[in-house]
Amino acid sequence: MIGGGYVGLVSGACFAEFGTDVTIVERDESKLSALRDGRIPIFEPGLDAIVASNVQAGRLTFTHDLTNAITDADAVFIAVGTPTRRGDGHADLTYVYAATREIALAAQKDLLVVTKSTVPVGTGREVANILKETRPDLSFDVASNPEFLREGNAIGDFMRPDRVIIGINSDTQDNGARAKELMGRLYQPLSLIEAPIVFTDLETAELTKYAANAFLAMKVTFINEMSDLCEKVGANIHDVARGMGLDQRIGKRFLNPGPGYGGSCFPKDTRALSAIAQDAAVPARLVDTTVLINEQRKHDMAERIIARSGGDVHGKTIAVLGLTFKPDTDDMREAASLPIIQTLHEQGAILRVFDPEGMEAARPLLPQNVIYCSDALDAAQDADTLVVLTEWNMFRALDPERLKHTMRGDVVVDLRNIWDPRIMRGSGFNYSSVGRP
Repeated sequence: MIGGGYVGLVSGACFAEFGTDVTIVERDESKLSALRDGRIPIFEPGLDAIVASNVQAGRLTFTHDLTNAITDADAVFIAVGTPTRRGDGHADLTYVYAATREIALAAQKDLLVVTKSTVPVGTGREVANILKETRPDLSFDVASNPEFLREGNAIGDFMRPDRVIIGINSDTQDNGARAKELMGRLYQPLSLIEAPIVFTDLETAELTKYAANAFLAMKVTFINEMSDLCEKVGANIHDVARGMGLDQRIGKRFLNPGPGYGGSCFPKDTRALSAIAQDAAVPARLVDTTVLINEQRKHDMAERIIARSGGDVHGKTIAVLGLTFKPDTDDMREAASLPIIQTLHEQGAILRVFDPEGMEAARPLLPQNVIYCSDALDAAQDADTLVVLTEWNMFRALDPERLKHTMRGDVVVDLRNIWDPRIMRGSGFNYSSVGRP
């Protein structure tokens, strides 16, 4: 497994849990040192235990040496980053193609090479071309196996998946039979729970990943727009979402209003799909609009906070609960908190913030004079306004009376709807939420 980041580490640990011998190749010395010492460089519930048990069992090892790692390997997974390329929205495939060339140069026998990273349509074909051109003396199989792991639920998603998508390159002497057989063996433990394993061609597998994430991003964006409409007409977004979600064609998941989606997948994958469609001269207007609406929403939420705070936050203290893009992760990538806090900072607010897992990752991304607090009540100390940006469960249990005595002001802007409006107003707060009258 090339890459010990989120996808590589979770996938490698879970394959090891299935009984497969896995070596994770990580070139970042600090990450590699942490992994070898039993320290997990990311926060994901349950990951530390599964890594520790499989290291102890001898099925999971870590190295920086690709050549030794693939000596006895049957398959090599590429799980490196594919960030958005500057200027055009495309996924940057620099690390994927560099890893491919390294594999080809280090290989000592025929191998199956699998892209686990999220990659645009056509990447698998290019990987096959690079392997063939670099080492014409060997026979490489190529597959695409996109991940569908939700941060905070990744172990369960891998062990009990809704589906496994495997794209096979059939342009080989055996029409991809060897690759299909090996991928089938890797995922054989899932047959016990009858998890759907879908074999396709490379292009279909690559596009399926982007299509799924873009659809979910559109679902989030749609419910956010409906929440704005609810506020204008006096409806309740949670009842609207429930009424929609009970329709089995729609489903209830991803119908929670908030300040806009973020994270490592939705933002970059919607932009990448838009770029793929542009290159193919096929309009993807729904995806294009989703991207624009989501970016605007984060700025609109900052303006909402300012308006609720009296129209001017200069010199006022604002407490922010939650920084990460969602709970149960330390991931700050494209989090709604980043543009919101930046706007409040530019308007002269004094910012006191708390997140149970994300503050270390947030420090290099937020303004220097942000005050990092020890807990939620510490953040709320003498605050004029309190804002909820991430729905960590610990925030739900805060005592409103104690919170009211801790704050100087009474304005609460709950952008995740974690509290009951009647209780908060009954405790003396000037309380507002999203999509509720």
